[in-house]
Amino acid sequence: MKKRNRVLALTVAAAMSASLLAGCGSSAQQGGAASSEAASTDTAASVSDGGEDNIIRVGVVCSMTGGSAIYGEGAQNAVDMAVEEINAGDSGYKIEIVNGGKVADDAKDAKQAMNAYNKVMADSPEAIVGSFFSSVTLPMAEQASKDGMLLLATGATNADVTLKGDSIFRNCFIDPYQGKMAALFAKDKGFAKVAVIYAKDDDYSNGLKDAFVENCEANGIEVAYVGECMTTDTDYSSQAAQAVASGADLLYYPCFLDTVPLLVGAARNAGFTGAIMGGDGWDGSDTTGLAEQFDDCYFTNHYSSEDTAPAVQNFVAKYTEKYGTESLNACAALYYDAMYMLVQAAENAGGKPCQGYDRHELHRCRRRHYAGRERRRNQEHRNQYLH
Repeated sequence: MKKRNRVLALTVAAAMSASLLAGCGSSAQQGGAASSEAASTDTAASVSDGGEDNIIRVGVVCSMTGGSAIYGEGAQNAVDMAVEEINAGDSGYKIEIVNGGKVADDAKDAKQAMNAYNKVMADSPEAIVGSFFSSVTLPMAEQASKDGMLLLATGATNADVTLKGDSIFRNCFIDPYQGKMAALFAKDKGFAKVAVIYAKDDDYSNGLKDAFVENCEANGIEVAYVGECMTTDTDYSSQAAQAVASGADLLYYPCFLDTVPLLVGAARNAGFTGAIMGGDGWDGSDTTGLAEQFDDCYFTNHYSSEDTAPAVQNFVAKYTEKYGTESLNACAALYYDAMYMLVQAAENAGGKPCQGYDRHELHRCRRRHYAGRERRRNQEHRNQYLH
């Protein structure tokens, strides 16, 4: 968030501290991270030959325009920074970003995402990194599986993404896990009734809503109201009024950053005085001038810039020095780590980049850079790490 002092980011550390890339093809992936033992060691993602043995050609896709462009800005900056570090290092590998070094724009639109996918594919990459949104990553993942192209999703938390094929991976937690953690947080806070407003036209919002509702009910929390909206809506007054009327202690809104200030504002204007919570899609929301409305607001996330782990602070310091803090978000951290994951997978395989990306090595690939330590803090207007 641009203004973070009034919002608590709940970093779901268990998924991150597992230090594994959650892949598909196993029921283990439903827990947030799959074990390497469950992965087939002889199932490899076919990738095109990148030419020189030590050069990994990577296509990158993210949202560069529209209401979520702050994510694309973070992705481009983080990729540039990681590539600069890797290419100056001694790993024995170098990364070349296709499409002239630029992140291809999916515009948070499924059709545009396929255009972006085809654009980077035309440059014969060995792997594609992206995207951040489940709704645009799902069709990309389906096509990548058909093409035998390794796709490493960054932030696409819908559980179905990695079920599209053996060449599809992710470096983030999934919605069933994120929704469960949100419900457990509600239980821990003593909330007896919750209301939910979700975007029915968005895969991410649907998946997170389902997981949250299921886990609230399993933990004895009454789901007093479930309301629908669309991703293009700007007026939430009707849903907010019904949430207030339901008597809920917590309002859950699993939608993306561009609509978050509108929803929170509508809820407060309707008289909702309880806690308001969302998912990782809240990260980067502009809360400038809305500190009072965003008091007692929370969101689950993959990463926190306030984590004191040296790896995190090194990333934060380098990024801030180069680009400032406005686009320093979880999206940036995930894209940054993705570059290192690809290199480490090749190192672990002990072969050419075009031969090294098998499921065994990607499952073994450690998230060494920004992944936070598992711990818990309870400080007002600070981050909390959930076990």
